Amino acid sequence: MSTRTGLVDIGLNLAHDSFDADREAMIERAGRAGVTHFLITGSSIASTQTAIGLVRAHSGRYRCTAGVHPHHASEVDEASLAALRALAQAPEVVAVGECGLDYFRNFSPQDAQRRAFRQQLEIAVDLGKPVFLHQRDAHEDFVAIMRELRPRLAGGVAHCFTSGLDEARAYLDLDLYIGITGWICDERRGRHLLDVVRQLPADRLLIETDAPYLLPRDLRPAPRSRRNEPMYLPHILETIARARGESADALGAITTRNAHALFGWPDCA
Repeated sequence: MSTRTGLVDIGLNLAHDSFDADREAMIERAGRAGVTHFLITGSSIASTQTAIGLVRAHSGRYRCTAGVHPHHASEVDEASLAALRALAQAPEVVAVGECGLDYFRNFSPQDAQRRAFRQQLEIAVDLGKPVFLHQRDAHEDFVAIMRELRPRLAGGVAHCFTSGLDEARAYLDLDLYIGITGWICDERRGRHLLDVVRQLPADRLLIETDAPYLLPRDLRPAPRSRRNEPMYLPHILETIARARGESADALGAITTRNAHALFGWPDCA
């Protein structure tokens, strides 16, 4: 593992119950690997509430998002929207989301997903906060909605980007950041991302683990646990830097500055 300092993991599901037994030890391991700041993903009302509590306990190192994942879009009603709006106003919250569209699983009907997506984008507009975005197998609808709302939004990141160059260019045209995870380390599904990251402007690139999901497949020796952790973020960064023919230290400094620029997070710069 690298000993570089100051990396920001902009996608960490720290409220996940798989971290309950060793959350503090996991963060200490990340710090020893040079990952010092963490954006905790809020993907439901409950996980957002937990995330805000975690930030309050570690305010210098953590910030969080507030949102409802498209899987739960059918649960969004007037009461939950009001609760989400109240949560999103907290100073610990630096972005609205995880919100977007997921037609791969369709755990919520597509019309409910589109409605909940628009509603959360409107909250972000009203609060002047950027958005933390999810899209899977819904590119055309996602871009159409974003094109409509983007002029009023403070910015955003296409979180856990796994698509191709055409989709990346569409998101860059929307002036979004692109979040790259350990998917790029998967020789079965992620090899195309090696070419995508070569084409991304450095000032649009963010890095994330999406832990506990998406453990990089090429870690050697292979971890005994399949649970991903933020201590593996330098491995993801090194993979991206190799693909781009750049220094991992220099690129890491850029991604940290990008996180600061998007989320307005002064103590991570």
